[in-house]
Amino acid sequence: MIGIAVVGYGYWGPNLVRNIAECPNAKLIAVCDLRAERLTAVSARYPGVVVTDNFEQVLSNPNVDAVAIATPVSSHFQLAMRAMMAGKHVFIEKPIASTVEEAQRLVDEAARRNLVLAVDHTFVHTGAVKKMQELVKDGLGGVYYYDSVRVNLGLFQHDVSVLWDLAVHDLSIMDYVLNERPVAVSATGMSHVTGQPANIAYLNLFFPGKLIAHIHVNWLAPVKVRRTLVGGTNKMIVYDDLEPSEKIKVYDKGITVSENAEAQRQNAYQQMVGYRSGDMWAPKLDMTEALSSELREFADCVINKKAPTADGHAGLRVVRILEAATQSLAQRGQVIELDDVRRVA
Repeated sequence: MIGIAVVGYGYWGPNLVRNIAECPNAKLIAVCDLRAERLTAVSARYPGVVVTDNFEQVLSNPNVDAVAIATPVSSHFQLAMRAMMAGKHVFIEKPIASTVEEAQRLVDEAARRNLVLAVDHTFVHTGAVKKMQELVKDGLGGVYYYDSVRVNLGLFQHDVSVLWDLAVHDLSIMDYVLNERPVAVSATGMSHVTGQPANIAYLNLFFPGKLIAHIHVNWLAPVKVRRTLVGGTNKMIVYDDLEPSEKIKVYDKGITVSENAEAQRQNAYQQMVGYRSGDMWAPKLDMTEALSSELREFADCVINKKAPTADGHAGLRVVRILEAATQSLAQRGQVIELDDVRRVA
């Protein structure tokens, strides 16, 4: 069993605290936050847990083996680096850091000190996304496209764009599900609040082959939509996270392309392309709370010295795309090669 301290008891912190308190291979040791009223709430619900507004007190506590960070992204690098320098394993809310440089330094520090660095890419621990990865690996055939929509009205963030707040979810899912890595991105978007980052964005991702991905995120939609389509040569998937039970639907639909040279020479589309329409089925999914599974895995990785599903490298790959997308957004959709990502002022 490991001892965990949670830093940040705002929006996501209470979920971390609740799940750590219920985790069989972890013990909630301390909660750190700058607001006294939040610490009072923790003491009332979890008597015996140390509460403090002093991060150094958390790091000096010998009973704390790991730190879970749920603070604004601008503070992730500093807090995570200080925790690792104190010998603590780190579980950090998405995205792992504000820049590629910061993310790389965290990955390198964790490797140098032989510490577990896990990123809270919660969706990769859901039964739906696990099933989608399994289907892509074993039944979908070659993947044609990955198309995702994540929109709703609010919650506006003053310090990050909609890409860094919402698209990070889709990018982490895509990183886990697909067997290929993007090589370039382009992004367009707009801010409708003066002086604030973009609140609507469209992100395109290009891969070495014919696979293409598109992500649409929006804080100004009248309805909430959380839907992903994955098209393959054999089958197609619709993933709707708002569905109460049948979140994954698999369609035996697609096209068949004739290899007839004469048809191709004459550009006869009717002869080249055929359509296949079969059954739809909804596989049974594991409905365990994703954050619970994720924190159990993190504790097990610390105890048994293993790499988590969403490790620092996964967090770095996502931040690399986000940084490139931010650069492209500033250049009105200019395609940015991921090898050439640089910091945008």
